[in-house]
Order: sequence, then structure tokens, then C-alpha cells
Amino acid sequence: MMFDLLVKGGTLPDGRVADIAIAGERIAEIAPKIAAEAREVIDATGDLVAPPFVDPHFHLDATLSYGLPRVNGSGTLLEGISLWGELREIATVDEMVTRALQYCDWAASLGLLAIRSHVDTTPDHLNTVTAMLEVREKVKDYIDLQLVAFPQDGLYRAPNGRENLIRALDMGVEVVGGIPHFERTMAEGAASLADLCEIAATRGLRVDIHCDETDDPMSRHIETLAYETQRRGLQGRVAGSHLTSMHSMDNYYVSKLLPLIAEAGIAAIPNPLINIVLQGRHDTFPKRRGLTRVKEMQALGIPVGWGQDCVLDPWYSLGTADMLDVAFMGMHVAQMTHPDEMARCFTMVTETNAAIIGLEDYGLKKGAKASLVVLDAAGPVDALRLRPARLAVIAKGKVIARTPRADAALSLPGRPASLNRRAPRR
Repeated sequence: MMFDLLVKGGTLPDGRVADIAIAGERIAEIAPKIAAEAREVIDATGDLVAPPFVDPHFHLDATLSYGLPRVNGSGTLLEGISLWGELREIATVDEMVTRALQYCDWAASLGLLAIRSHVDTTPDHLNTVTAMLEVREKVKDYIDLQLVAFPQDGLYRAPNGRENLIRALDMGVEVVGGIPHFERTMAEGAASLADLCEIAATRGLRVDIHCDETDDPMSRHIETLAYETQRRGLQGRVAGSHLTSMHSMDNYYVSKLLPLIAEAGIAAIPNPLINIVLQGRHDTFPKRRGLTRVKEMQALGIPVGWGQDCVLDPWYSLGTADMLDVAFMGMHVAQMTHPDEMARCFTMVTETNAAIIGLEDYGLKKGAKASLVVLDAAGPVDALRLRPARLAVIAKGKVIARTPRADAALSLPGRPASLNRRAPRR
């Protein structure tokens, strides 16, 4: 049999060495040795071959807009929201599409082939939604782009917040979002969650809430989200993003809270690059890290995936679309440095995130979509340490990006002529 593509001798994330045969847009076979011809062969001997990276939390409508209308001088979440409120009124659909497509180019080059993006539904013109729907259509052959109707200024706090969210869903946005801690009162925040979960249940949609993104330990909307998830039968379809107030809650309350989250089947999406930058801004010292309780949730079986959140926008002045940067920061801030924990951080930006956003036919298995990444690394932990070149990125059976190895040439007496900084074999 003649395959379209054959990836030979790669090391899979679980340590197995295997060949992967691709026919059309699907993985046709995975085996230790595949004796067959292919129209193209990629030699991945000694290299890590992984499923594509997945970002479960991003803001594509705002990306690559850093400095517009001006720089966030305080570095706070609230100033970022205010700046974005100005920018969304002057940014054109074409400008947002251009920036988002450029970001998707970056993502594709780095093997990030699935993104869940929140889209601001606050303005009546909904240019943000129009732009992101256009982007979703343009990138559909290589990036799975999932859109969340996100009432940035509040479902109830914004004058037409609820109406515009419904309009966005009617336009084709497929996930229900919210921001209960930004409503005027805790009571209105709780009411917004009940409303949003009812909308999702009625329409058969998933839910992803910006939940308790604050240093205030009394912001406990995740408790309400767990209740509404169970009440509406949404188990397994709801994510709580950020959950940063949990870093300030007392341990006794958290000991009650975490089992409720697990019971409701809610996933958690911390965003370590952004949480470590935005949270704790009102602290002197000691200064809080701003990250939710990752390992404690994982210990109870709660799915936890790392999200990127922002790149070069009013909230974050850096970023590259590399989910390995995200996992690298998360690994440090959550102190996940045991070998098993480091390997889990890699899984969090691949398989875990895919499950959280409900990706179908994902992974390195026969019959799955033929989307994968060949990395210049020996294994997952090596990949986290190096954040290495993506030697080949394959999206739905087609090679869409290649990057050469980043070996350094040395001119030192008695030392090797080149090196690649991989961990020494033991």
C-alpha cells in the first residue's frame, strides 16, 4: 500500500518508538515498524512526535494589538479591560482579522492547531464576532478554532450584555462565556451564572466562564458554577477559567470547594503567564503568585489544562503562541518539578486541553485526524526545558510548517564542533 506520508522512528510522549502512516487526513497505522512506501517520508529518529498543541483559553480579537490605544502603564487587569474597551470601538473588522491571522500563522508554525478563543460580545456592533467568524472560516483547514461568546463588561452590567451574547450565539459562536466577578454585585454574578448555564443547556452548548479572576478570597463564583452545572445537567461540558481567587482562599473552605468542582465535572483552565503578571498587583510583600491550586485539583481528578490567554495585547506585553512557554511557566509557578509532574505539564497542553474543549478525533491513534508535531527533543520533559524547534508540523495530513534544527556551531579548542543542548543520555 502507498501512504501519503510516513513519519519514521519517532519517540511518542509515552516513550514508545513508532512509525506513523498517514492516508489522506487520517492516521492509517501506528506500529513499531511499517514496511510500506509513502509519497513523503519524514525521518523522526530520536525526535519527539506528539499530538498538536491545544490552547483552551485565548483572546484572538485583541491579539497583537499591544500599545493600542496606549500601553497598560499599571500592568493591571482592570486597566487592560479599560484599554480594550477603547480599542474595540475603533478597531475595524479588517484590522482584527489581519492580526488574528498573523497570530494563527505563528500558532501553525509552532504546532498549535486548536484554539478556544473568547470573543468580546459587549459592543452592539459585534465587529469582534464578525471578525473572528471570518478568521475561523479562513483557518479551518489547519486550525480548529472554537469561539466563546464572552460578555467582557458583564452579562448584566453592560447595557445590552445579554442580548448581544444571544446575538453572537445566533451568528455561530459555539460556547457560552461569562465573567461573574465583574458584575456589579456578588448576587448579580451568581444570577448571571444561572442564566448562562440555562442558555447553554437549552442550546446544547458548552460553557467556559472567566471565573474569580481576582485576588479577593471572597470571590466564590466557582461554587455557584458547580451548583448550576449539576442543576442543569452540564457535567463534563463546563470549564472555569483562571480561578485565581482560590490562591487566597483559606484551606478549610477549599477543602469543601474542590470536591464540589470534581462532583460537577468542571474543568479548570489556569493561565500561568498572565496570572503571574496580573495578579498580586495590589500586594507589597509577601506577594501572591496568582495561580490557582493546580496540583490539589488534579489530585481529586479535576481536569486542569494550561491556557495562553494573551499575546501582545492590553493585558500582556509578551508571548509567542508557544504552548511550551505556557507549560514551562506553569511548571515553575505550580512547583511541578517531579519528573512525573513535568511530564504531566506536557500532557496538559496536548491531551488534557483537547479533552477540555471537546476536540474530536484527536491524538496519536489509528483513525484520528493526522495532525501531529515533530519536535527537536528527546521527550516531553526535554521539550519543556528546551522549547525546541518544530521540525515538522502536520495538519490534517499535510505538512504545513518546517523549522530547521537549532544546533549551535562551536569554535572552542578540544570541544565538540556543534551541540544541541539536549539532556545527556544516562
